[in-house]
Amino acid sequence: MSKRDFYDVLGVGKDASEAEIKKAYRKLARQYHPDVNKEADAEDKFKEVKEAYDTLSDQQKRAHYDRFGHTDPNQGFGGAGGAGDFGGFSDIFDMFFGGGGRRDPNAPRQGGDLQYTMGLEFKEAVFGKETDIEIPREETCETCDGSGAKPGTSPETCRQCGGTGQLNIEQNTPFGRVVNRRVCTQCDGTGQQIKHKCRTCGGQGKVKKRKKIHIKIPAGVDTGQQIRVAGQGEPGVNGGPPGDLYVVFNVKPHEFFKRDGDDIHCEMPITFVQSALGDEIEVPTLNGKVKLKIPAGTQTGTHFRLRGKGVPNVRGMGQGDQHIKVKIITPKKLSEKQKELLREFAEISGSEAPDEQSENFFAKVKRAFKNFGE
Repeated sequence: MSKRDFYDVLGVGKDASEAEIKKAYRKLARQYHPDVNKEADAEDKFKEVKEAYDTLSDQQKRAHYDRFGHTDPNQGFGGAGGAGDFGGFSDIFDMFFGGGGRRDPNAPRQGGDLQYTMGLEFKEAVFGKETDIEIPREETCETCDGSGAKPGTSPETCRQCGGTGQLNIEQNTPFGRVVNRRVCTQCDGTGQQIKHKCRTCGGQGKVKKRKKIHIKIPAGVDTGQQIRVAGQGEPGVNGGPPGDLYVVFNVKPHEFFKRDGDDIHCEMPITFVQSALGDEIEVPTLNGKVKLKIPAGTQTGTHFRLRGKGVPNVRGMGQGDQHIKVKIITPKKLSEKQKELLREFAEISGSEAPDEQSENFFAKVKRAFKNFGE
């Protein structure tokens, strides 16, 4: 099966910058990493994304790919290297067996992103708020300034790899000499060794701490939405920029209001007399109570809409509506006179007296008035 175009794999254009390629890779790598994604083809997709990134993130390999694609011009044994060179095969083996360009192992690298799940009350999500949160994260060790070495000492160049962070393992095969690059086991690919480790961080250059961060939650957020707090992720490596913090929201449901996007839905109890003769009732909304006219002859289940009384759009695009469904409630306690009149009414209209219903519904409405302002 032919390989997909590396630019299509990462979802970027052929004129994409190094930063755009890196951003696309990080997003896809998190999505398809086998430790996170348990789908059957996740591992294959992760490898495909990794291979595309290894090629397009290296300027020399990218230029080679842009010119020849997946086809190596030397694989016909007649390339510029001569019949006995097989240089093209060496490049291909490097690509598939741990190669990648000779990058500086001590070059600055961006820190990892963090995710924090935050619970919100319904009212907090509607109106937004500012608050402080504490997150556990790694921070640069202040004792050694992130070097990992004991104060007064410095990391030394790894003798095994000469500071490259890689070891070249050469093998003679029927196709020629193949160079396979591996991460140096002596320095774990850093190119440096620490003889005298910092006592505070144990040579890691980082320590675990709880960091207090002030965040502003916009009005209108909903469950599953998130905000990015730039620069509040893990610290960068070798002086690189820190990662970002993503705060994901989980909004608690409300007992009276039901949310659907930016719209709000609720049920309002009315009496038989109000539904038959009509009335003007007070309805709780997110911004206090408003008056709603009930026409005479209104049936249970009838819907009314209050424009602009819903949730503010989180992107500032207006405000939703409030939808009200009326529900006729029959009182539980009736006097003998009331019962007599209802029986007379039923006899005249040819219908039976209504059943009694619970008062719990009225209690919910009262609490809604209290929570959002009477």
